[in-house]
Amino acid sequence: MARASSRSNHLLPDLLAPGLDLVFCGTAPSPASFKARAYYANPGNSFWPTLHAVGLTPERLAPQRFPELLSFGIGLTDLNKTEAGSDHELTPAAMDAGSLHAKLRRFRPAAIAFTSKNAASLALAMKAPAYGLQPDLLEGAAVFVLASPSGRARSFWTLAPWRQAAAFVAERRRRRERTA
Repeated sequence: MARASSRSNHLLPDLLAPGLDLVFCGTAPSPASFKARAYYANPGNSFWPTLHAVGLTPERLAPQRFPELLSFGIGLTDLNKTEAGSDHELTPAAMDAGSLHAKLRRFRPAAIAFTSKNAASLALAMKAPAYGLQPDLLEGAAVFVLASPSGRARSFWTLAPWRQAAAFVAERRRRRERTA
């Protein structure tokens, strides 16, 4: 497991800006993502193909192009900014839900989408959340729990909650265009 030496030395920088349509939040970067210095960089991870498949990006982006997501109203962060590894390898104390809540209050995205049930469970302090749109907001943001795009979680894969989050973003964009 890789570790950063201080809070200011995050393994991967947050990709956040005020008023985004959707922010994806995972638990922590994988070793492959840490090595590539890019989100969801493991070749077996289906994050990038899924973004394109559900219409959140107009083309399939390579992980190194993650900063371009801001131009599509999408941001990225992790609960654990100081370690890389599989969920079972991470230090529970490094999972910083409080910091995520503060980021949501500061940047005010329309929605947050957790890229695994584990990330959602840690951030929401709830056991086994269901996939899809959650009934309660988190710091004013709609909450989606997505099936993990990790190759290790393939047996739990379902595209349905990803499509639901993409439909939320599409509707938000349509409303914005009608009022512009």
